[in-house]
Amino acid sequence: MPSIRLDRKPFNNYLLIILDSCRYDAFIRARPQTMRKLGKVEKRWSYASWTSPSHYNLLMGLLPHTSPRHVYASEYYKHDIFRFNERLGADDISFGSLIPHLNLPTFLQNSLGYRTHGLVSLPVLNPKTPINTGFTSYRLMEKHNDMRAMVREMHFHPEHPSFYLLNVGETHYPYALPDEPPDQWPRISGVHGVFKHIDDHIVGGRLIRKKAGEAEKFFDDKKLKVLRHRQIDAVKYLDNVVEELFDLVPKNTYVTITADHGELFGEDGYFGHGPIFHEKVFEVPFVEGKIR
Repeated sequence: MPSIRLDRKPFNNYLLIILDSCRYDAFIRARPQTMRKLGKVEKRWSYASWTSPSHYNLLMGLLPHTSPRHVYASEYYKHDIFRFNERLGADDISFGSLIPHLNLPTFLQNSLGYRTHGLVSLPVLNPKTPINTGFTSYRLMEKHNDMRAMVREMHFHPEHPSFYLLNVGETHYPYALPDEPPDQWPRISGVHGVFKHIDDHIVGGRLIRKKAGEAEKFFDDKKLKVLRHRQIDAVKYLDNVVEELFDLVPKNTYVTITADHGELFGEDGYFGHGPIFHEKVFEVPFVEGKIR
């Protein structure tokens, strides 16, 4: 692994924080004060509608995108990757820098001397999957909804910059905080599934409306509204955890906070995310900046 040149300014530490399933409008409704300190909160669009494929894009360096008109797609990619110069405190990173691997952790580790770490919440991102490529360390957390436990695991090398991918699960169904007993989590009949497959149960759930004399198979609109407010409350809670994180990290740290995809809470008869083409599945918050 190459060492960092002594004749240049050290690279920034870089944190990529993914609030799993977090809708843009839920993030805005939560009004997180600490996360907003990074910069302007943008509405952006995920490249994918489900956890695994979205994280593959994120780890290619393709963060959620804007939707500009009258541009060539290839030029947008080049511009977007060029932003990593600001994020990392570098000056010569381009799309070509990621070739042939097209893998951000591999590039950071092999070319810039980073220590690269992944702390993930959802089982579909477990260490045996191809997501675990180019990482110095990579861990599936014991609980799917405890960002504070991730913060306690973080450390920063005194001689090498660090990259952290944090896949945060509090904003994922069932939108439960770490101190909430599992028997109090909301359950969706026919959708919830086995807990260890927590990211499978919510993919593409079509709501079936109750007819006269029939049993209701899914939550009604009132209960879906409760679920949406649970995600909003999860963002409010996470804002406090992010404040603790900001107190921990070195000052030469750049942070990107976004989501892998959005969520449907009954719009057009759907709940969840996955193989559904709907704007609310792709709308995500995006905010980033350097901690000074």
